[in-house]
Amino acid sequence: MTRWTVAVPALALLALALSWGRDLPVPVMVIVAFLLMGAVLAAVHHAEVIAHRVGEPFGSLVLAVAVTVIEVALIVSLMISGGPQTATLARDTVFAAVMITCNGIVGLSLLAVTLKRKIAVFQAEGTGKALATVATLATLSMVLPTFTTSANGPAFSPAQLAFAAVVSLLLWGLFVFTQTVRHRDYFLPVEVEGRPMREDDHAPRPSGRTALVSLGVLMVALVAVVGLAKVESPVIEAAVSAAGLPHAVVGVAIALLVLMPETIAAVRAARRDQVQISLNLALGSAMASIGLTIPAIAVASIWLEGPLLLGLGPTHMVLLALTFVVSTLTVVPGRATLLQSGVHLVVFAAFLFLAISP
Repeated sequence: MTRWTVAVPALALLALALSWGRDLPVPVMVIVAFLLMGAVLAAVHHAEVIAHRVGEPFGSLVLAVAVTVIEVALIVSLMISGGPQTATLARDTVFAAVMITCNGIVGLSLLAVTLKRKIAVFQAEGTGKALATVATLATLSMVLPTFTTSANGPAFSPAQLAFAAVVSLLLWGLFVFTQTVRHRDYFLPVEVEGRPMREDDHAPRPSGRTALVSLGVLMVALVAVVGLAKVESPVIEAAVSAAGLPHAVVGVAIALLVLMPETIAAVRAARRDQVQISLNLALGSAMASIGLTIPAIAVASIWLEGPLLLGLGPTHMVLLALTFVVSTLTVVPGRATLLQSGVHLVVFAAFLFLAISP
């Protein structure tokens, strides 16, 4: 374990404590941005240490859930303290997370492996189950509210929100049980011939003590990443306003920062020919984002004032439907080429472009 991967998260957490809720000069914000990037890299390092210790798919699950839990805590705290203007915050954040993970991370991962090899090979059985769960959660949580009639606007009634929260949590828990216990072999990396990939004999597993230290530092790094992303948000908001862009771009930019650890970890796994780990990270993060956010805001709605708007607009629903159609065609064969990576990245580019120019 290198010293900088421990020192940088500690410095980032200290910077978070000193900068939270304050107006900072530009030079200090630049330093904070560098600490944010360092914390992201450190988080990826410690996540890989833990993954190597506990094996797959537990390693992918650790990073996805850790980031999502902290992200959900940030969303809920902002909604409680932000007032009515945060009515769409949960929806915008979750939708951005789904588009970033299912198109951005998947596209970059497939690109990394298909540039090295002509074909990316993964297990369609496990990846298909993950995709089906993400599609169901996204539809129940972000599409149905647009068409329900019990509440005004694209929102659930209290009973409908409670139902969506319970179902989301149950589905997420059922998938985790399937991934880690019942059908764990469906989520393990495979070689080009389809055989399970062997452990790297040249990289001995870290000790239990090392893994526990990495787990602790990982949590510190992720708290710093999400917190410093919030600290940097005023600068992002000012830049967005100066450029005359829609306010939704701020949420997309913050989501990109928060999901950076998963993105880097997924691309690095793909470059090692472990594209299954990349897909586990991408779809697992999307699933956790929905499955944990909806129950959290359902509980928080007890204290929230004003409407809670979860339903997507027509443009976003088209992008969501296109994402799941393209993802299904990518997953079903269990093999992907450079073309599939390009298709996912084009859909992701369309999401970013329409966020800037709706």
